[in-house]
Amino acid sequence: MNLEYLQSFYMTVKYNSISKAAQMLHLTQPGLSGQLKSLENELGVSLLNRSNKGVELTEEGKVVFDYADTLLSIQGNIKRDLINLHQDKPKLMIGACKSVGEYALPCSIFTFKHLHEEVEIHMEVVNSAEVIQKLQEHSVNIGIIQHDPMLDDIITQPIISDELLLVGNSNNSPKKISTEELKQIPLILREPNSGTRYMIEQSLEEKGISIKDLNVIYALNSPEAIKSSILAGKGFSFLPKLTVAQELKKQSIQPVQVDDLKISFSYYVASRKNYTFTEYEQRFVDFIISNKRSFC
Repeated sequence: MNLEYLQSFYMTVKYNSISKAAQMLHLTQPGLSGQLKSLENELGVSLLNRSNKGVELTEEGKVVFDYADTLLSIQGNIKRDLINLHQDKPKLMIGACKSVGEYALPCSIFTFKHLHEEVEIHMEVVNSAEVIQKLQEHSVNIGIIQHDPMLDDIITQPIISDELLLVGNSNNSPKKISTEELKQIPLILREPNSGTRYMIEQSLEEKGISIKDLNVIYALNSPEAIKSSILAGKGFSFLPKLTVAQELKKQSIQPVQVDDLKISFSYYVASRKNYTFTEYEQRFVDFIISNKRSFC
């Protein structure tokens, strides 16, 4: 069986789109469609039902997809272990969401590196959805994310609890507002698909409030840029307590209570379901979920 065609099938299902999968695989759409057709011909079954809404697995497709997930993970493990045989230093490929990757995690990596000087560590800082995507594409092996995505191919372990705080400039922010007042104040939010944005939307929906009801003046993909806007008096934002710990300590940012609204969450270590950690990857995971992680 052609593993390249199997990967094309796997990515098409993951992205629910031939055009998106083709883009990620650096193929033309006709080229990808041809690979899918060749795989179906080889197996003698129809794997996908195509429509304007995307693709849907047939019953035969569900069986093949489960095997594809396992085979591609094994293929990744083989490549990784062969590469490691010819490398002097073990490597850690980590993807981290911005809320923890830009603030707390660097100190943990510094401490781990001090304990294991022989390890070469690479970390990419993106939003939680992109960390999951990188795990699924096998470009990172360890993810640090802001919420549990509850996906069949991703497993998670909790690290630490946190909460989202509505914060504003200390010079002119009230200490408490109502949910109706929340709809009026100028808000700066994280970009769509970020973990922070997702949790805000979910928590407000439970209170009968839609994002469309809020006065969102703009969205930014950087917690640091949002903090700069707040400090400049441009508006308010929901940010993880972990990311504003220093500003709260300096009293340059003021937390604002919104009636009984409380948005609690946890950070998680995430990995592919069928992936086997290397010795040093497992050491890092054990370290990061322990109280020795020394977050900043």
